[in-house]
Amino acid sequence: MNDPRIRNHAKLLVQYCIAAKTRQTVGVSGNSVTEPLISCIYEELLKAGAYPAIRMSPAGLSCSLFCYGKKHHFTTVSPFQRAYAECVDATIGIQSQTNTRELSGVDPRKSVALARASHALSDKMSGKAWVLTLFPTEAYAQDAAMGLSDFEDFVYGAMFADEDDPIAAWKDIRHKQQRLISKLHGADKVRIVGRGTDVTFSVKGRKFVNSDGHRNMPSGEVFAAPIETSAEGFIEFDYPICRDGREIEGVRLVFKNGAVVEATATKQQNYLNAMLNTDKGSRKLGEFGIGTNTRIDKFIKNILFDEKIGGTIHLAVGKSPLQTKGKNDSAIHWDMIKDLRKGGSIHIDGRLFQKDGKFIS
Repeated sequence: MNDPRIRNHAKLLVQYCIAAKTRQTVGVSGNSVTEPLISCIYEELLKAGAYPAIRMSPAGLSCSLFCYGKKHHFTTVSPFQRAYAECVDATIGIQSQTNTRELSGVDPRKSVALARASHALSDKMSGKAWVLTLFPTEAYAQDAAMGLSDFEDFVYGAMFADEDDPIAAWKDIRHKQQRLISKLHGADKVRIVGRGTDVTFSVKGRKFVNSDGHRNMPSGEVFAAPIETSAEGFIEFDYPICRDGREIEGVRLVFKNGAVVEATATKQQNYLNAMLNTDKGSRKLGEFGIGTNTRIDKFIKNILFDEKIGGTIHLAVGKSPLQTKGKNDSAIHWDMIKDLRKGGSIHIDGRLFQKDGKFIS
């Protein structure tokens, strides 16, 4: 509570990210280690005139669900979950794991079933104001190969919570990214070239979204939904996909007529296959994103940060983000990162748009 960056973090979430209003009901979820941040969020919501709905749980409950849950826990949602989705006007979700590997032994079929069961509610919640953020823990610091103090500096720096006026900093990012989007207006063919990579797809008629901190904190990317049948070629991703306590390494995808026709991994091949076979939309692209946050300059095994690394792009198989007006529907949304800072490039309609992670003016 003595760290002013936590107060700045809370102000960002309430005042900027969801812009809480009087008499709104705002759901706040995180585990018990987030108490310093949740306390500040609670106060900021009250100042805004909102009704805070706090869901602070002990760490490890997800592991208990997969260990002891019955079939109906993975195939249906409870009346409370449905009522919560109906009643809240906005949500603040806080990542705060104390063991990032606790789900590594979970049967992937259970993960797929839970994603399918939650799909409709996730869609409903996506239509409301929401933001996802992270509270620094020892577990995340270990994944990032940092001490906790250095990791806190990294996290709060990426959010600009270490500045006197972080909201002004994010407004400035919004303007810079909007200028980038203006250069992409009317784009059709996108080509990504790099080590083990030559993939093309169309974004014709699709809108690029300015991810300026209103949905993710931190943020720093622009993204769009590719035309669902347009992806052709192959791509090797430079970092592992870190999901559910697993690291799927050495992922290579081959696309034809928009769908993944070949998928290999040097580690966790079976898990990759299980996720790609989730449903009809899980083998098609739902998102193409360009990372712009230069304060995020290293991979830390957390997609909230990693997909925003300045000089990278990411492709997501599965559901198109709601804001993009994309048409791909799926119970999953899996982001995979390609680092273009050393020998990679983005081409838009045949013209060089970015080389070695630097935009061409």
